[in-house]
Amino acid sequence: MGALALTYKEQYKSPFLPVMPGHVLATYNDLDSAAAVIKKGKTAAVFVEPVQGEGGCTPGHQAFLSGLRELCDEAGALLVFDEVQCGLGRTGRLWGYQHYGVEPDLMSLAKPLAGGLPIGAVLLRQKVADVMKPGDHGSTFAGNPLVCATACTVFDTIAEPAFLGSVVAKGERLRAGLREATAGNSHVKEVRGLGLLVGVQLDFMAGPVVDAARAAGVLVITAGKGDVVRLAPPLTVTEAEIDHCCKVLGKVLAEVAPAS
Repeated sequence: MGALALTYKEQYKSPFLPVMPGHVLATYNDLDSAAAVIKKGKTAAVFVEPVQGEGGCTPGHQAFLSGLRELCDEAGALLVFDEVQCGLGRTGRLWGYQHYGVEPDLMSLAKPLAGGLPIGAVLLRQKVADVMKPGDHGSTFAGNPLVCATACTVFDTIAEPAFLGSVVAKGERLRAGLREATAGNSHVKEVRGLGLLVGVQLDFMAGPVVDAARAAGVLVITAGKGDVVRLAPPLTVTEAEIDHCCKVLGKVLAEVAPAS
C-alpha cells in the first residue's frame, strides 16, 4: 500500500483503496513544485526516479535532482531514488544517479538484478543503516541462495566497463535510428531517454502503435499518459535487432497515426 500511494496513476491505486495516507505528489522536473511540499519536521522522505520509466522515459534535469538533494538536506528528509527500472546498466551507467553526481540516502532495486528471477533490494547510506536492526526489513522469501547467486553473476557482468559502454553505444544507435525512421512524421514530438531506456513521445495515444508493432514482431509498451512508446530492450540486444526495430516502428507509426 505504501508503494501504491506514491504513484500518480489512479488505475493502479483504485482497486486497493484506501492506500497509505500522508503522501503528497509533486511535479517531475519542477523544483518549485517539490519545494512547496517538502517541509522541515514533516517530510520524512522524498521518492523520485533519476530517470523516469513508467512516467514517460524522461531523464531528470540536473538542476532538479541537485535541488532535491539540497531541499532534503535542509529539511532533514531522506532522498530515496527508485532505480528499479533505470538502475543496473539500463541507462549506460551502473546506476541512473551517476549521470548527475547526486547521491541518494536509499535506493530501491528489483527487476533486472537477478536477470529475471524475482528479487528486490534496498541500498542504504551508513547513517540510515545505523538505525536498522535485524528483522526491521525482513521478508519470508527474500535473499534465497539461488536468486542471490544469480544476482551476483548478473551484477558482475553488468558492472564491466565494456558492457556498460556497449549499452551507451546501443542506446545512441536506437535513438538515432528512431529519429531517422520517424523523420517527417508530425505526430512524433520527441525521441528521448538514456542508454536503452527510450521513449517516443506522440501527440496521440500509443496503444494502437503497441498492437501494430506486436503484430509485426516488435514488443514495446506505453508510458506516461499513454502517449509514449516505451522501449526497454535487453541490454544484450544486437545492432541488427535495433535496426529492425527502428524500421518496424517507423512503418507502424506512419500507418496508425491519425490523419493530419
